[in-house]
Formats: sequence, structure tokens, C-alpha cells
Amino acid sequence: MSEFDHGLVLGKFYPPHAGHHHLVRSAAARCRRLTVLVCASAVESVPLAERLAWMREVHPEAGIDVVGAVDDIPVDYTDPAVWDAHMAVFRAAVPDPVDAVFTSEPYGQELARRFGAAAVTVDLRRTAHPVSGTAVREDPVACWHHLAAPVRAALARRVVVVGAESTGTTTMARALAEHYRARGGVWEATRWVPEYGRTFSEEKHARLQATRPEATFDEVTWDSDEFEVIAERQLADEDAAARTGSPALFCDTDAMATTIWHERYMGGRNPRVEAVAARGRQHLWLLTDDAGVPFEDDGLRDGEHLRSWMTGRFRTELTRRGLPYVVLTGPHEQRLRTAATAVDALLARGWGFTAPLPERGGLPTRL
Repeated sequence: MSEFDHGLVLGKFYPPHAGHHHLVRSAAARCRRLTVLVCASAVESVPLAERLAWMREVHPEAGIDVVGAVDDIPVDYTDPAVWDAHMAVFRAAVPDPVDAVFTSEPYGQELARRFGAAAVTVDLRRTAHPVSGTAVREDPVACWHHLAAPVRAALARRVVVVGAESTGTTTMARALAEHYRARGGVWEATRWVPEYGRTFSEEKHARLQATRPEATFDEVTWDSDEFEVIAERQLADEDAAARTGSPALFCDTDAMATTIWHERYMGGRNPRVEAVAARGRQHLWLLTDDAGVPFEDDGLRDGEHLRSWMTGRFRTELTRRGLPYVVLTGPHEQRLRTAATAVDALLARGWGFTAPLPERGGLPTRL
């Protein structure tokens, strides 16, 4: 039998980390049902809906209900009127009676008193999980091992290598992943995402050869809808890799590049492919120049005469969309140095979390 009927865990979860999840699991183990209230302010840069999705994914168990509220009231622990205003927000989001309030914060006693509930403190000194939301916002890399898969997917800096046929996109994506893995620590998990369009092309060619063994790749025909399939799968593969990798993810092409390949094979644009590309969460593009790179026909390439056009289209489209990109030129070693310098600069710029509302006043003994 559970110790409490209805427990409450309340926080910003900006972003959620292992300490938060430990608190939720500890509370759930002692309650018949548990409500997790995610409170977000309009000044914070991670939307409430995203935080709710993260918490619901990590805590899908029956008996745990994750709800949200927007709370833009200034924080002042010494002001009873401010407490009253916050409590109005909390009770509107959690109208049912609460038996126990679980926190890892000094304000837990007062919060529980105002709910008419027992105060339960869990790991106040953060010994089980030495991490805080502030620490994560200040340095996500240092706290990476405290973050769950959906948060990693959202925070990973995604770097895409794009370019015309036989310009070394796969070689560069793989080399960058190896370069960062060699740094050790959290970077050992660095991953790269292969180009799904190539796998799709191989499968199409293989099906054609099953009926005509002598068929070459330039005999493969394309349908506009297939590019939407490719773009969706590329995005899904990227998201899956970001969930388990390091703070940097390297992608051999992306859904945006698929829009250019659609132009190349179909002669125009497809709004459905464009819509998939718009959902991407990439941060930097590396464009592999075709100049000085010999064309190698591996049986799945048929566009040597279009390479300069493709390079130009990528450059034009990246510029038109206002996307940050760097052109890679010269031999491979030079390109790798240029790419790594650009990625290091991206990482050095940080994650741009906005500060939450400031907290004023000392913590009350009783209000």
C-alpha cells in the first residue's frame, strides 16, 4: 500500500536532468498517484510544450501525470502576496487535494504547508546526482551525462555536410566524428549519420537489376513522393542518433539537401519535401566544393557534368535561407581543419539559454 494517495513534484525542469528524474521516481514510489507540475516562464527559451514532452517521455508510467502551467510571477520567498499569486497558478493546474509535496529545494516546507500536505525532501544536498538546471544551462557539455535522451536530442549541435556527387561528404562526416571521438570523455559517443538517400538509391537499383541484371543506375526512374520518404527518414535517423550521441552530431546530408536533389532529378521543387526540411534542427552546414576533387563513379553516380551546378545551388539555397555555412576547399586535411575550426566555434558560442526570472528574498521559515 502506498504511503501517500496523491503526491506533487513541482519545478521548472529547465531543462530536466537526472536529479529531477530521481526526484520524480522517488516520489512515485511512495504515492498511489503523482502529479508532476512543469512551470515555465515566458522569458525562458525552452517552450513549456517541449519540457512537457521531455518529462512525459522519460516518465510514461501509469500513475504519473505530467501537467504544465505558465508562471510569469516574480519570485520572492519573503513576500506572502507573491506566494499567494504563485499558489493560484499551482492550484489551477493541480486542483485535486495533495497529500505530499516532494522537493529537493529549501522552499519545500513552505510549499507543502500551503498545499496542506506533508513535506518530503529528496536529496537536498544533491549527492545522488550533483547537477542543477543552472549548471546545465551554463555548461551542457559538462552535464551531458546527466541528460536523458530527448534532452540530448534537442541540445546536440547538428552539423551537416552537403555537396555534389563525389565531393567527399561521407568522408568528411565520418572524419569529423572520429576527430571529436578522439577527444575522449563525453566526446567518445560522437556519432555521424549516413545519407539515407544513397541506401534508397541502392535499393531502387537492386530492384531494377533483379528484373534486368544489366541495368545501370542512370536507368533508375524517380517519383517526386520518394524524396519526401527520403527526407523523413533522414530526419528520423538524425534524431535517433542525437539521442544517444555526444554534444556534436555530424550528418552526411539532411532534409534541406534533399530539396536540392529533388530539383536535380525532378526539375522542380516539392512543397512536401520543403515542409520536412523546415522541421530540421541543424546548426551548421559544411559545403564540400567540387573544385579539385576528381569524380569517382561508384555505380550510383551519374552527374559529373552537374557537379558545379549542384555546388552553386547548395550555396545559393543556404544563403537564401539564411543558414550558417562554411565552404570546404583544398585537400582533405585542409578541409578537415577548416571544418573542425567551424565546429569548435559553434560549440564555443554556447546554447543560448535565457535566464529564468530572478529569485529575490531569503527563504522563509514560515509565512
